[in-house]
Amino acid sequence: MIASKQLPPPDDLQPVRRALLSVFDKEGIVELAAALHERGVTLLSTGGTARALEGAGLPVIGVETITGYPETLDGRVKTLHPAVHAGLLARRNDATDMASLAELQVDPIDLVVVNLYPFEKATADPDVTEPVAIENIDIGGPTMIRAAAKNFYFVGVVTSPADYPAVIEELERTGGSLTLDTRRNLARKAFRTTSGYDDAIARFWEEPAAAGQADELPDRLSIHLPKAQALRYGENPHQKAALYGHPERFFEQLHGKELSFNNLMDLSAALALIDEFQEAGPTCAILKHTNPCGAASAETLLAAYEKAFATDRQSPFGGIVAVNGPLDRSAAEAIDRIFTEIVIAPEFEEGVVAFLEAKKNRRIIRSLAPARTDRGLDIRYTLGGLLVQDRDPVIGPMVTLRSGSTVATRREPTMDEWLDLDFAWRIVKHVKSNAIVYARDRATLGIGAGQMSRIDSSEIALMKGRKSELDFEGCVVASDAFFPFADGLIAAATTGATAVIQPGGSVRDDEVIAAADEHNMAMVLTGMRHFRH
Repeated sequence: MIASKQLPPPDDLQPVRRALLSVFDKEGIVELAAALHERGVTLLSTGGTARALEGAGLPVIGVETITGYPETLDGRVKTLHPAVHAGLLARRNDATDMASLAELQVDPIDLVVVNLYPFEKATADPDVTEPVAIENIDIGGPTMIRAAAKNFYFVGVVTSPADYPAVIEELERTGGSLTLDTRRNLARKAFRTTSGYDDAIARFWEEPAAAGQADELPDRLSIHLPKAQALRYGENPHQKAALYGHPERFFEQLHGKELSFNNLMDLSAALALIDEFQEAGPTCAILKHTNPCGAASAETLLAAYEKAFATDRQSPFGGIVAVNGPLDRSAAEAIDRIFTEIVIAPEFEEGVVAFLEAKKNRRIIRSLAPARTDRGLDIRYTLGGLLVQDRDPVIGPMVTLRSGSTVATRREPTMDEWLDLDFAWRIVKHVKSNAIVYARDRATLGIGAGQMSRIDSSEIALMKGRKSELDFEGCVVASDAFFPFADGLIAAATTGATAVIQPGGSVRDDEVIAAADEHNMAMVLTGMRHFRH
């Protein structure tokens, strides 16, 4: 432990006489600098920030004037100098520190206003190159932030434009000083800023997509995400909740009440499911409680919605509808026939948003980026810690499915069966385990989710479809995991299924394959399961 000097406590009010401003995000910086100038504060600045202030007619001293060195290495080195950091770290109540400043002819710096190169924004692009990522690592900024935050007894540090108005108000109220509480709170935010920034950099090189080699999860998991939205409550009204992260990258809300915890869970599930059909024709998925209750691809979104709705005519009430193309008026009118809580589309044809806005309780969401571009980990809470895994990736094109799978039966699937198997496999991946999906003509006929027994899921799927008076003859069936016994497959064959897709891997695979051959079914084994708990 480093021993500390026994110094008198700092004064509550510390005057701001010299301020160093160096920001990437220029929002509000001219207004803040003008307020400081009006109070007689000397303004120090660097690079683009100095030019912005000079352009606004404010007197600015370039940092190179106090360091005696110009910016160098294409701007990589600006503020890394004792003339800056001694001015930030000197303790005003330490006679030795102040004598050292006088000997070095360095003046104290009382306020630092810094925000950092946008590393996370730059690396959010899935095509970002390593050199671009490297150049977006800020060095001088975090160093100044940490120095000022360490010395918060005497120095204020501001890392977000959101704090500018409060700082201006306090300077006006106190006659040009910042209180100790304010300096401490600003320092707390500053350390969170640098901590999160360093974590984002470390994460980038831990992710396989960026590093091209890392195949292990990190030895130590850090989560640094900004609060994006305070929620009214959690999964239930007695639970507190908030949304953290950067949801604005993936969707924007165009209309409706604030999204709830459960809305956000459903929205995330819907975006992940519809992303499986990014390269497909018009496709619609209807979800309830994160499970699809109907999905279809067709010639138009209207036809896709009607086929999806036909799977289950009860569950869609109060549900979520997601489509993979611009939502047109005819499809919107069909969706509007029942209460649909959330409607999601990448675009809306002219007049459609206004039409849908007639229902005040409806949320209208524009999807902005494919879910597959989210490079985050799948993290879930468990008692005593967190379970962390890679995300289950989007299923590739059908040609990849065919080349990577094995036809285990004597009969090969027909091309129509392959198309339906591919469709059903994409849907069953997003159904809670145990999961069974019956489909025909690229539309679901029945979906069974979350049962303790796979045969129970199959029976529920059949019950749902029969309640909607659907014909299962000539359909296919998808199972998220292997059939442990032949009974589930025989039940599907009896129903009218002619082809099945499943991972395989059961000790009874031979029995299941034999049962498929006996019923002249084609069976595809993918070798990959899609549990969803």
